[in-house]
Amino acid sequence: MLDKAKAKRVVLLCHRNADPDALGSAYAFSQLLNTVQSNLEVEVAPAQGASKISRELIKAIHMEITSSPRLENADVIFLLDTSTIEQLGPWKSRVKATEKPIIVIDHHALHPETEKLAQLTIIHEETASTCEIVYQMYKEAKIQPSKKTAQALFWGIAFDTKHFLIANSTTFKTIAELVDYGVDVKEALKLLRTSMESSERISRVKAAKRLRLIRMGAWLITVSHVSSFQSSAARALISLGAHVAVVCGVKDGEVHISMRSSGTFYEETGIHLGRDIAKPLGEYIKGMGGGHSTAAGASGEGGFSVVSDKCITLFRERLMKNPSSQT
Repeated sequence: MLDKAKAKRVVLLCHRNADPDALGSAYAFSQLLNTVQSNLEVEVAPAQGASKISRELIKAIHMEITSSPRLENADVIFLLDTSTIEQLGPWKSRVKATEKPIIVIDHHALHPETEKLAQLTIIHEETASTCEIVYQMYKEAKIQPSKKTAQALFWGIAFDTKHFLIANSTTFKTIAELVDYGVDVKEALKLLRTSMESSERISRVKAAKRLRLIRMGAWLITVSHVSSFQSSAARALISLGAHVAVVCGVKDGEVHISMRSSGTFYEETGIHLGRDIAKPLGEYIKGMGGGHSTAAGASGEGGFSVVSDKCITLFRERLMKNPSSQT
């Protein structure tokens, strides 16, 4: 993966508002690189900072991050848990213009534009988190993670699997091995249970107040808009009973969309939010989109009415292809 004779500086980039899976995998991967090549200079940079819960992780393991990555000085650039360069915010143009090798490590469906830029892609869509992919690299290299590294991996896996609700047997085997490396499950999970700030609560309530409800056969699809905490608001609408939640927000002239769907909706309709909705939506609004089967996002140009109308059209078209899923 790295030419030891040439690579001296590496930059690991994570998506904006980086979550525990992004930062946990970046931390663990940086430790792996330094173990394999001790003289390697590694920078970890989450675009536009880390999420509130990730900041707790950073403090817990004394992780060093930078807001000013030296991309032009890097020998190799890695994208972790970042399937589209659109998720890099202000750095996307620099990454797009670079002639340095780009390697992507992710468990999301990769956007075609990002795939064209990458020299190498390590994509395991069947894996629940990027942290699990990085842990497999430790196993293949026959290197044992330190306790702090095991904790970072555990937090990322727990977060992306919704505290193991969507974990598979491989995930549980990984967790058992991380516990053997010193992770205290009870204490580790405490970090993921941060209290919700009033601003996030207000965004959730506003999203519910402003929602537009569309019934398509047996499915309840909601679209709404708030200025911040779109992903949290989308999760809240699913908790209220919606099968699909699309929440938009506009910042600095760019529209950001978070999408969530229930497991039942995906299982019975086969509609993959990242591939079937977010990706074409991103192209429609002259941006990018992608993500998981039940959690995805997009960003680009436009406003709420344009995005909501297009989303409704995309869901209706997909459901029309499978009429049995509407009953």
